[in-house]
Amino acid sequence: MTTSAPAPRADDADCARLKALLERAATGRDGQAWGDLWTELYHNGTLDVTDPLVLHTLADMAEADKADTAASALHLAGALLVQADQRYETRNLRQDHEPEVARLLGAANRWRQIAADRNDYCHLLEAVLNLEGDIHWAEDLIWGVVSEEYELECPDPDGCASLWVVFGERGFFSVAEDYVLSDDVETFPLHPADPRALEGLGRRLYDLALADGHEEVAHALSYSFGEATCPECQQRFSVVRQVVTRSS
Repeated sequence: MTTSAPAPRADDADCARLKALLERAATGRDGQAWGDLWTELYHNGTLDVTDPLVLHTLADMAEADKADTAASALHLAGALLVQADQRYETRNLRQDHEPEVARLLGAANRWRQIAADRNDYCHLLEAVLNLEGDIHWAEDLIWGVVSEEYELECPDPDGCASLWVVFGERGFFSVAEDYVLSDDVETFPLHPADPRALEGLGRRLYDLALADGHEEVAHALSYSFGEATCPECQQRFSVVRQVVTRSS
């Protein structure tokens, strides 16, 4: 009489899949593995973000010498932690894995200081903020710096308009219409923050970008932390405050 081996438990199968995906991602040559990790850890939660292997392995990748793999690991780790902070069942993830979070943050700051590409640098700034965990809207803040625009709502209680705040190669203005599809739209000039008057996070990010040799990013941040005008009601408002409102 022969007996078959017991079928693996679902938990065992999930652990095996998580380990396999992390190992594939660590090679630096498997974009599908990263996509699957984002889907199964972040988007639909079919893999357990609290598994000790997750942050430990991502920290190992971040501390290795492959810049692209490190950036991917830091981006995912930061996003997972911010998401975990906002969910009751995972709210202690950051505290429970303090050594791994400290390793990740140290790696993010080291890579930040040597990143040459503008957008790579911005994403590393986002990772630093997410790993620190003091704000939950770093993704939206940095997304605007990378894309050189924010799509926001007027702060008027009646919500009089959706608008774009544009800063970069296309100009520096706010507009209430789709300016890409029309050449004849009314625009309003932006009011960048005076770097000398910046405080708190704005001052910190501006100074970091300058110290790291990214003057263009520092210039963009002065608009993120500056003011714009609603083209409909012509109310002047804080750009970053509306970024936070949209992220809430």
